[in-house]
Amino acid sequence: MEMGMIKAIAFLFVGLGIGIGAFIAYQKMLDDKKKSDAKKEADRIVNKAKSKANRIEKDAKNKAKDFENRARRNAEQDIKKQKQKVQGQEQSLKDKEKRLEKDYRQKEERLEASMRELDAKAEEMSVLKDRIAAHESKITYQIEELPNKLESIANYTSDEARKELMEALEKEAKTEAAEMIQEIESEAKKEANKKARYALAVAVSRYASEVSTERTTSSIPLKGEEMKGKIIGREGRNIRALEAACGVDLIIDETPETVIISSFDAVRREIARLSLKRLMEDGRVHPGRIEEVVSKVKAELFENIKEEGEKACFDLGVHGVNPKLINLIGELKYRHAESQNLLSRSVEVANICGLIAAEIGYDVNKAKRAGLLHTVGRALDHTYEGSYAKAGADFARRHGEKEEICQAILNHNSDQDPTNVLGHIVQAAHNLARSRPGAKRMMMENYIKRLEDLESVANSFDGVSRTFAIQAGKEIRVLVDSGKVTDEQSAMLSRDIARKISKELSYSGQVKVNVIRETRIVEHAR
Repeated sequence: MEMGMIKAIAFLFVGLGIGIGAFIAYQKMLDDKKKSDAKKEADRIVNKAKSKANRIEKDAKNKAKDFENRARRNAEQDIKKQKQKVQGQEQSLKDKEKRLEKDYRQKEERLEASMRELDAKAEEMSVLKDRIAAHESKITYQIEELPNKLESIANYTSDEARKELMEALEKEAKTEAAEMIQEIESEAKKEANKKARYALAVAVSRYASEVSTERTTSSIPLKGEEMKGKIIGREGRNIRALEAACGVDLIIDETPETVIISSFDAVRREIARLSLKRLMEDGRVHPGRIEEVVSKVKAELFENIKEEGEKACFDLGVHGVNPKLINLIGELKYRHAESQNLLSRSVEVANICGLIAAEIGYDVNKAKRAGLLHTVGRALDHTYEGSYAKAGADFARRHGEKEEICQAILNHNSDQDPTNVLGHIVQAAHNLARSRPGAKRMMMENYIKRLEDLESVANSFDGVSRTFAIQAGKEIRVLVDSGKVTDEQSAMLSRDIARKISKELSYSGQVKVNVIRETRIVEHAR
């Protein structure tokens, strides 16, 4: 039994070995076949690739040959075009050369003609020169003989003519001396008036205030393009509403990031300025908001104007003033004249009036009242007829002021002579306040022009070498050439310069003419 089992197992292993061997042999046969097929396929692919490469090489050679032919044809065409272009430029240069040559010949002919003409003129000039020399010789002889002819015609010798000239100059000097005497008398009268007004000087010396040069602004800076757009509004409705509500003109485009407020009425400008400032701070800009803000600003500004007027009256001790006059006094804060704020100047005039009145024993309160009200007419608009002084006097008269004060208001600006003591006080105080140092400022251009005019007048005389205008144009120093001007002639020259200045120039006060003649003799020691 066991032997049979062993044999069966042995047969099984033998059969398994034979099967494996057969499988391996079969597999090897398949691999050999695959290798053979792959080698055949590879040979076929290589042959196909070689055939394709030959075809591509042949096509490339054909294309290269075609490209070479086309390139050669294009190059020949370009060369032909360039040759034609060069030939055209050569022809153009030839034509231009012909034109230039023609122009050159024409200009050469004109130049030759001009030279011939100049030669002819030179000959004419030579002839004229000879004629002029002959005339000069003749005129020189006639000038030398002229004194003798004049003496024979006028029956005057040169000494007699000199004597008559001296008498004429003496007469003229006496006339000028009389004029100078009158001038001295006039100056003496002025000096007497100054001494008579000693009280005015004392009053002015006691009152010292700064000259106000404040000016109300008429421009507001913008915060940006967005705010500029808000102020203008859609189709300009906001800016039109603001202009209508304030009564001003607004200019935005001329100055970058700035609104310019244009109006002759300073109060309207201030209303517009404050309204714009509030609208920009708030950020809401539309017609309804504009009317609301402008209305509120007007109420506040008029209240402020009233407070300013009441404050000025209270500070000066002026009581019982009509409320409408108080409002006019407050409006003076927004008005200027000659670089001075009118409210500040009115208070200054009132104080000076009070000091003058105290010095001469007049009613101080009445003087201060007239001084404070003297320029209220400047706050009135065009609906009031007449000058601002007359309009102010009429307005004060209609609102309860006494006739004496109204007359002082009417006569304060020197248009009419004062009719009472109060009028003189107010007029003097007004003129003193206007002429205080810094109240009026001369333009630099006018000042320089005046100095130049003074120097040009002196330089117009013979013998003047240099001229200097000094002392703010009150004195002019003239340096003369000692070789051309004698000492006696220097005196005459100073008088002539002074006369010409007084006739041709406009100036205040006097101009001192100082003629300086100096002789310098220089020698060097060696």
